[in-house]
Amino acid sequence: MKLRFFSMAVLAGIVFLWASAGFCQNAVSMSEWVEKVGQGSVNWSAGYIEAVGIGAPPERSYGKPQSRPMALRAAKVDAYRNLLEITKGVQVDARTTVKDFTVESDVVNTQVEGLIKGAQVVDQQYMSDGTVEVRLRMPLYGNLSQIMVPLAIEKRKSVPQPAPAAPAPPAPAVTAPPAPVTYTGLVVDARGIGARPAMSPRIYDEDGKEVYGSANVDREYAIQQGMSGYARDLTAAQSNQRVTANPVTVKALKTGGPGKSDVIISNADAGQIRASAENASFMKKCRVMIVLD
Repeated sequence: MKLRFFSMAVLAGIVFLWASAGFCQNAVSMSEWVEKVGQGSVNWSAGYIEAVGIGAPPERSYGKPQSRPMALRAAKVDAYRNLLEITKGVQVDARTTVKDFTVESDVVNTQVEGLIKGAQVVDQQYMSDGTVEVRLRMPLYGNLSQIMVPLAIEKRKSVPQPAPAAPAPPAPAVTAPPAPVTYTGLVVDARGIGARPAMSPRIYDEDGKEVYGSANVDREYAIQQGMSGYARDLTAAQSNQRVTANPVTVKALKTGGPGKSDVIISNADAGQIRASAENASFMKKCRVMIVLD
């Protein structure tokens, strides 16, 4: 009897651990910046897009062996349709979304639809009423950004830069500044100003001069991981492996562009970032984190 009880306890423990592992695999950290969109979401921190689809079998097939496969097929069709809608709404930069480029080009539209068809099924649930729920996931970066980021860079060349602010009064004479510090990354605290995430954000100083943007980065880094990571928590952003051991943290003053994904920082902070030539290295590798509400 004791042996039987022990075996049942071990089995229950294994089941609990398996269920817990499954939960942790799909759980989202509180520090991650996840944008809920329609029947899915965009996880800007982990870098993926998800969509849910629900399907039901035709009434004539209820109770028959083919009912489940038919419901599963219908759920996948619904999930792919939702995923395409969510993806087209993704902000590429402060002025354009994925949809803007797909409308302008049939080739781009076909490429995006092809990526959608390659999305992976990460979960499927069979409900008691005969319906099936399917969850699809596709990377936010990689193939999608390989299409979008170069297009955004080209488009921005024809867009005028933000108008410079009124010149500040001359500062009083000061002693020589200390030697510049070499930083390993940049963390921008953009909470409280309504900033939004994008695949290709820009950072400007108060005079409208670009501190960080397409001119600073290596294209391959931008394509594979995006020009910036995102988080909800400042401490989590500062300790993120993306910015490694010694990031500089600055406060964003306001947003720029219709999509509010460009941010403006103070001239003083911009000068601090520009002070050392070595700091160009972390920007080239897109070692930037932006903290949003």
